[in-house]
Amino acid sequence: MRGESRYLASVSWLWLLLIAAAAIVAIVASSAGADTVRIYITNSAGDSVHVVDPVSNKVVQVLQGIEGAHGINFSPDGSQVYISNEADSTLDVIDQKSGKLIKKVSLSGHPNNIAVSKDGRRVVVAIAKEPGALDFIDTSSLAVAKTLPVNGRQHNVYVTPDGRYSVSGSTRTGVMSVVDLQSEQLAWELKLAAGVRPMTFETAPDGSTRRVYAQLSNLNGFAVVDFPARKEVETIKLPADPTGFGVQENRLGSPSHGIGVAPDGRSLWVTSLAANAVFVYVLPDLKLQGHVTLPDVKLNGFTQPLGALPNWVTFTPDGKTIYVSNSGIRSVSAINTGSMKVVANIPVGEVPKRINTLVLR
Repeated sequence: MRGESRYLASVSWLWLLLIAAAAIVAIVASSAGADTVRIYITNSAGDSVHVVDPVSNKVVQVLQGIEGAHGINFSPDGSQVYISNEADSTLDVIDQKSGKLIKKVSLSGHPNNIAVSKDGRRVVVAIAKEPGALDFIDTSSLAVAKTLPVNGRQHNVYVTPDGRYSVSGSTRTGVMSVVDLQSEQLAWELKLAAGVRPMTFETAPDGSTRRVYAQLSNLNGFAVVDFPARKEVETIKLPADPTGFGVQENRLGSPSHGIGVAPDGRSLWVTSLAANAVFVYVLPDLKLQGHVTLPDVKLNGFTQPLGALPNWVTFTPDGKTIYVSNSGIRSVSAINTGSMKVVANIPVGEVPKRINTLVLR
């Protein structure tokens, strides 16, 4: 019996060791296969781009020497960072790992925001100069392959979730331009009620674009565009309360300037300068879920606190955190999407605006 007990004990210890070893292997394998995520923020009134690690919510890299950085995007493999440079009217191509400049691509005019085709062959640059155009940059030669005239100087440009189209808008003409990316020709355009500002896309079950949510000049809210029907179907105004911000800053020509559909497609997040908050709508029925209040600043000589002047938004791939660039207070707010609470305010550079998420695999 004593020998049998020793045998059972040794077997038990062996099983424990095997289980522990398997757990260690699983942890190591999980860590090795985990994606590295970075949040990039362009500082429009400075000469730097800040890079945030969403795990620590700390700045881990600063790209220097890019004055008037505006739009930011990435090659599909994450090796290159593309930044529209307003000071030089160039597309600056940066090596992601070293942060060093690879090339400055001269553009046809003053640039605004940028987008990258799904196959990575083209960077599409919105040209914010009359009469309005899109520059198509060949990413293999790093040169302008084509300049396509569109209706009015362009503010922002995006690629639809299925990769078939670019969608851009003009703050001057109020026209949304949809370009077929295969032919690089205008497919159709739509006149909206006012100047077109940030947009985001709701995806249909088959992967095509179902609706476009577009923020407009002088609207504290957003327009809803039925993409297949090619028409504006609704205008959503954000709640009147809270309000009162943006007046002292003279920024109410664009009271709502940042919008994004969460990665799971179940919610829409909309910034408001007037409310100093981010409003959350449940999709697809656009039911208001609530809002998240952003930081404010109390200064001598002002009758009320100044708002953060929230600008653009971006999500982590798992959708658990949304980042908001606070253009008025040199910071980025990290919001837990589950609790709808600000969990971190991260100092960055001067007037942070465009913000985007890079996933390195």
